[in-house]
Amino acid sequence: MDGNGRWAKARGLPRNLGHRKGVDAVREVVKACPDLGIEYLTLYAFSTENWKRPASEVSGLMDLLRIFIRSELEQLRRNGVRVRVIGNRSRLPADIVALVDEAEAKTLGNSRLTLIIALSYGSQDELVMAARRLAEAALRGEIKPEQIDAGMIERNLLTAGIPDPDLLIRTSGEQRLSNFMLWQAAYSELVFTDTLWPDFGRAELAAAIAEYGRRERRYGASSA
Repeated sequence: MDGNGRWAKARGLPRNLGHRKGVDAVREVVKACPDLGIEYLTLYAFSTENWKRPASEVSGLMDLLRIFIRSELEQLRRNGVRVRVIGNRSRLPADIVALVDEAEAKTLGNSRLTLIIALSYGSQDELVMAARRLAEAALRGEIKPEQIDAGMIERNLLTAGIPDPDLLIRTSGEQRLSNFMLWQAAYSELVFTDTLWPDFGRAELAAAIAEYGRRERRYGASSA
């Protein structure tokens, strides 16, 4: 969800106001997903690299997360949205971890849309953690190295039980994965748009889905 800072700068506003406007886009996109037939939506909210940003901006983003969960949780629950959070929670403030736990618990039984929030998430860290878990299991004699396959790796990723993304959208003109779901996006269709995230809504999401519908997905095979 890129472009919050540039959206604010273009209007002579502080970056954090751009992030606040970005929350409005989140609300609209989450609301649009079930109407468009989307069952899983993952939002890359905060990466492991984002911790390098100025402390004031990080603090502002954490405050926004607090506000979003507290203000939207009941509405999400009523609308059948299940919340899941993936990422390294050890670096998050304790109160945010508690809010995340509450959001996941209160929406556990919902199935209209699964909203996955990637928070303090980095795909390389995720893969390293999965490799360590499998190595430790091998050392304990629970598995043999030759038994490790793609399915076993997938079951040890933070996204275990979540389908791989069919479509990956990146806003604001950036054209790279930036450490997002490197394993899971192996066969995702990629759509890059110049639209800044605060201006991204239902119409832009529908346009990206329409573009996805024009693609031929062969998964390495030749076309018929």
